[in-house]
Amino acid sequence: MNPINASFRQATPQQLAEALQSARNYTLRLFDYLAADGFDRLANVPHIATINPPLWELGHIAWFAEWYILREARSSHPADASGNSLLTQGDDWFDSNTVAHRTRWTLDMPGAGALKTYCNEVLDRVLDKLSREANVDEALYPYRLALAHEAMHGEALLYTMQTLGVALPAGLVRSDAVRAEAREIGYPGGTITMGGRADGGFVFDNELEAHQVYVPPFSIDAALVTNAQYAEFVAGGGYEDAAFWSEVGRAWLMRQERSAPRYWSRNGGQWRVGRFGRLQTIDPFEPVRHVSLYEAQAYCAWAGRRLPTEAEWEYAATSGQPGFGWGQLWEWTASPFEPYPGFAAGPYREYSEPFFMTHQVLRGASFATPSRFGSARFRNYYLPEREDMFVGFRTCAF
Repeated sequence: MNPINASFRQATPQQLAEALQSARNYTLRLFDYLAADGFDRLANVPHIATINPPLWELGHIAWFAEWYILREARSSHPADASGNSLLTQGDDWFDSNTVAHRTRWTLDMPGAGALKTYCNEVLDRVLDKLSREANVDEALYPYRLALAHEAMHGEALLYTMQTLGVALPAGLVRSDAVRAEAREIGYPGGTITMGGRADGGFVFDNELEAHQVYVPPFSIDAALVTNAQYAEFVAGGGYEDAAFWSEVGRAWLMRQERSAPRYWSRNGGQWRVGRFGRLQTIDPFEPVRHVSLYEAQAYCAWAGRRLPTEAEWEYAATSGQPGFGWGQLWEWTASPFEPYPGFAAGPYREYSEPFFMTHQVLRGASFATPSRFGSARFRNYYLPEREDMFVGFRTCAF
């Protein structure tokens, strides 16, 4: 396995060094694509609740690595970090726990050149420190955490590019054109172990503790719902018939004034979709994406189906039975994001706990997720109304 593609959870110091360098190069490339369209300047970035100004995002990524690795923070509390940031006001600018989202457009931050220098200086010091670390999970935890954090923000920068209509260069991300066979897979059910250290090495706090879950027999789609399938729902009046929508879903839909998924538009008798600033004819066999939880639930109600629970999804993804393809898009599940039994917040204390019971679990990965980050046990989570991510869904039989 290529070292930079090895799972970050078990990565050795050498693998981590290569992966951290690769991740930073990727972050800077994404930033440069955004900068080419003028989005490196705060004044040019619209105030949108689902994105950060790219300039702030760049500084925050480096600051996070500095905080947990160079300043050896034991938690996200200011008293638990040693020393000061390499930037005089680094903590004032880039600590996401204290810098409210709405204020990130008004900060008197350094420009792109200075922040790139900061990124390079932090990484150089991180790699130097890493070269002296033993291959021990405890010692490597902050490096793995910083690598995962940068991977998540890298994907978020791609969401930003889609939201702002910035062109995606060819070859920047892996292809999402894989098409699974449209069929159902039946599973006999049984007891599975969720959480714990099944993958070894690094774990997020919301993946702990290990516990047994009984999953009744179920039948699930082998593939995600496609554009063609979803277009049938749209054509059948799915967005107009309130019977298919939950109460909160109807309220969301009324605020959106929407009659099709985000980025869909009519071109005569054909649907077109906006992808990174370009309109293209919809591929009927491609999984539908950029749909909220409410839209996924409404489709399921129309189709006489339901979303899988996260336990069912994990059962299918880890069963070893062929045919269950995942990794093209994040997938909504029927499960609210809640702690596993015995949960305790990790050093990055705000990673999970503030979002329990308000967010919904997504499983899988997307074409924009680095391969080193993919895991069938990883729990992603977003607010039900979010659809700016690369997200789709599959259905289960009742």
